[in-house]
Amino acid sequence: MPTTDKSVSKKLRESPEDKDEATTEALCELAIAVTRNQSRRNPSELAEQQSIDFHKIIKRSLHQKKDEILYDALARTETNDAQAAQTLKMAIEDAAEATVIERADGKTLEINAFVIPVFLHTVGGLDADPCFQDQEAFTALTASFQAEQLESPDANVVLVSHGYHLNEIDGITFSHLHEMLRDAFAAMSDKRIAATPAIDRSFGGWPDSPFAPDDKAIELRFLLGFALKSVDDPFYEVPEDEAQADAYFAQREQRFQQWTGKVAPLVLRCFGLDPAAGGADVDADSDVHFLYQDMFHGGKERGIAEYFMLQMISELNHGLQQKNVPATRTRAVIGP
Repeated sequence: MPTTDKSVSKKLRESPEDKDEATTEALCELAIAVTRNQSRRNPSELAEQQSIDFHKIIKRSLHQKKDEILYDALARTETNDAQAAQTLKMAIEDAAEATVIERADGKTLEINAFVIPVFLHTVGGLDADPCFQDQEAFTALTASFQAEQLESPDANVVLVSHGYHLNEIDGITFSHLHEMLRDAFAAMSDKRIAATPAIDRSFGGWPDSPFAPDDKAIELRFLLGFALKSVDDPFYEVPEDEAQADAYFAQREQRFQQWTGKVAPLVLRCFGLDPAAGGADVDADSDVHFLYQDMFHGGKERGIAEYFMLQMISELNHGLQQKNVPATRTRAVIGP
């Protein structure tokens, strides 16, 4: 009687769903192992291999657009080990929002996706139709990232000609963002390439405005851009000395604050809010507020947190007004 290799037979019977399930479980186990290994001063060969396998699965899942593996692994790890879940989350986000490219000429480049959350103050809410129709303002806004030293003068920086609604930015999955990076790199490296299908798919459209014409509105939008740079560009090198590193980031934050003051009129024009052009009424005291420029996921989380904080404050103020209670006579207590 002929014998059958059971391992071969099992592989033949294994469905794509079974393979994805096995990969998900492996990623969960590796996340826990990598987290535990981080506390060891001298990692073993096994620990080093686990780290390699961990990042390899993440990159392969992104390349194959297997978002379900990444999100399922995150959800499962969160229920078992919060610290490992944080390790996994950071590794996935890093791989999705930044990619290192080794060119044939020996140069090593990195392309990353960054966002800047902006809160726009209007009367009646934003109108999507006139947004990003002012090409002169958009070109100047894009150039300002290097002119005001937010990015290296040797980098290649592009800004997407769109103001992303929260629903749109939240709908960009890990693998979709990874595709957008590839789109951006191709377009920035070869001027003949005009098609950017992954970036085009990120434009989901804004929902209908909930504001009446006379309502004072505050709306969150995201500016999304890509920076292509050399991995050894000294502009981005953070000093090892703690005091010098603090000074480096303090100077960067100061440049950002100066930038916001200079580009606020350009941002208003990009969103069709230039009063001189007959745009919507704008609160002269607080027309546009910026949150700090950050990598895609960090900036997204910062914007969402600020948005829901403002929403909560607005609801509290509305409730107090309905009860005819002055805000100065109230006290807020924050607890677990």
